[in-house]
Amino acid sequence: MPTRRFKQVDVFTRRPFFGNPVGVVLDGEGLSAEAMQRMAGWANISETTFVLSPTQPGADYRVRIFAPRRELPFAGHPTIGTAHAVLEAGIARPRNGRLRQECGAGVLELAVEGEGADRRIAVEAPPAKLAEVDAAALARVRAALGLATPHVGEPKVVDLGPRWLVLELADADAARRLAPDLGAVAEASRTLGITGITAFGRARASDHAFAVRSFAPAEGIPEDPVCGSGNAAIGVLLDAAAALPAGAREFVASQGRELGRDGYVTVRVDPKTRRTWIGGHAVTCIDGTRPE
Repeated sequence: MPTRRFKQVDVFTRRPFFGNPVGVVLDGEGLSAEAMQRMAGWANISETTFVLSPTQPGADYRVRIFAPRRELPFAGHPTIGTAHAVLEAGIARPRNGRLRQECGAGVLELAVEGEGADRRIAVEAPPAKLAEVDAAALARVRAALGLATPHVGEPKVVDLGPRWLVLELADADAARRLAPDLGAVAEASRTLGITGITAFGRARASDHAFAVRSFAPAEGIPEDPVCGSGNAAIGVLLDAAAALPAGAREFVASQGRELGRDGYVTVRVDPKTRRTWIGGHAVTCIDGTRPE
């Protein structure tokens, strides 16, 4: 039976079985999109990626990213987990602390610092588009989340490839207490044409500024343990509203604790380009082969 090299990597953590897992097929050449989608469904995690030869000048490698139900042009933790796997496997090496990854959203810049268990990888998210949310749609979202208290500021749909409706809650406790009706979240997501809902609240903690939850049941992901694109969308929303914490351009978000997958994402908004970077650590939990 033909086999392909495979790693499963936990992202936004130093500890195995925390953070957010991504499956990485290191030998993606020759697989059809249908085969990739079938493998992603079998893996039963939020995303599976496939490493291919680049087609764009300057790219070190190409990646295709599949959620259980469809291909994504960009996603944060799969990008960082794939870069970790590619470096570990010796497929690519950073040049001047940089990698360039080709994906459906184009060629993205990644920053690499440190080695081994101390390695940190960050990616510059694609340019974002923001859209208003009408009152009726927002009321459906609030009902789906079971919100009884006011939200903060003006929620927006932030499009980074994945399209997240992002809203700020009263505080971190309000985010951590969420118990949404996932069927209603899926219905609202399909109606709005969004990937899902990312909700967050400000924390009074020494190691993180926000607690974050991301729900994407319409994509087959009831709750994403630690969502890179969702956290990038928070950075975009706060920057647009001039509401970054204490005027900072960088913050740490905590996500996944409610699922037993406690992870930490560093979010930085470049003051010149206004582009958002997300980063963190990663650790390999499975290293072997899998059948086609």
